[in-house]
Amino acid sequence: MKISQIVCQILRGRSVEAKTASCQDVVLIRVRTDDGLEGIGEADASPEVVKAIVDAPFSHNIACGLRELLIGENPLEHDFIRQKLYRRTMYFGRTSVTMCAMAAVDMALWDLKGKFFNQPIHRLLGGAHRQTIPAYASILFGKDGKATADIGRKWREAGYGAVKFGWEPMGQSEELDIELVQGAREGVGENGTVLIDAGCIWDARTALRRAQAFSQFKIEWLEEPLRQADVEGYKWLRDRSPVPIASGEGECGREAFRPFIDQHALDVYQVDLSRNGFTDAAFIRDRVEEIGARLCNHCYTSPITVAASLHWLATCRDAFIFEDCVEDVPMRNDLCTERIQAVQGVISVPNGPGLGITLNEEFVKKHLVAESK
Repeated sequence: MKISQIVCQILRGRSVEAKTASCQDVVLIRVRTDDGLEGIGEADASPEVVKAIVDAPFSHNIACGLRELLIGENPLEHDFIRQKLYRRTMYFGRTSVTMCAMAAVDMALWDLKGKFFNQPIHRLLGGAHRQTIPAYASILFGKDGKATADIGRKWREAGYGAVKFGWEPMGQSEELDIELVQGAREGVGENGTVLIDAGCIWDARTALRRAQAFSQFKIEWLEEPLRQADVEGYKWLRDRSPVPIASGEGECGREAFRPFIDQHALDVYQVDLSRNGFTDAAFIRDRVEEIGARLCNHCYTSPITVAASLHWLATCRDAFIFEDCVEDVPMRNDLCTERIQAVQGVISVPNGPGLGITLNEEFVKKHLVAESK
């Protein structure tokens, strides 16, 4: 069995809003073999940039597009392929968006492998520790404390025991920051779990002051208070914060996670399968479990990454909660024929072959804006 075709498709809705939220567009990687199998994957990055990385022609031995490197390879040899792609893209890859493109390819290879062996990916990764995982509703803040409280109540009434609020308008002032978190706690209630995503907005000392102020509201974690690359800042903050510190969603590949893990810089390591793929995510899982920290998925994209995240997180020994994006957008809800969403705050791990999902080809056709083969 050999890889015979790499299809890269860009899907986009009618309009793209000015907000910090993925899944307004999607880039799909479809790996096809000479005997008719297909695996699908997704990258969370600028779709046109990912497509360019896949389509790029040969420049020289360590600056080559992914398609040219993949055609003719055995799709079951995922680790060999990962090392080949990593080396042959050294001049424009290593920890960049190239790793996102590689992650989409890797996701597709594991989907294809699961279909070949007629097994779910979590079994091929070593086995699931659980078939259901508590989920938190992942949503943006409201414009103020009252609006945020209303959002919290909405998702608690929908059955979620935990809600995460993120990004804008946090960071405008200390007064508004505290008001937003207070509103989150009021909306979710005393018995619910509140998670706060700051959106990379403070220096370390300001973040510590906010962590101290937010601790009265008993938040489960404070996510990305600093710039994503500030490893030393995260280590400093984590050692002093009264609340757990989470980060990792922007990291692409095992090399990007290494300094955070080596320095024990986080309490919760958030791994996005659409930026890491299964091969690197499994490596990161083992390293994080080795140091006794916690793991969670990051996922704010389509059901492809939702399914991938479930397969991976189910294999994590101490998985305790799953990020479930609840934004009501077509790419999130209609791209696959299956609806993968929590029911009463609990989400189930797919058990079909590979990712265990099926693309809605009519939806793909309707929203297709670019394709290369």
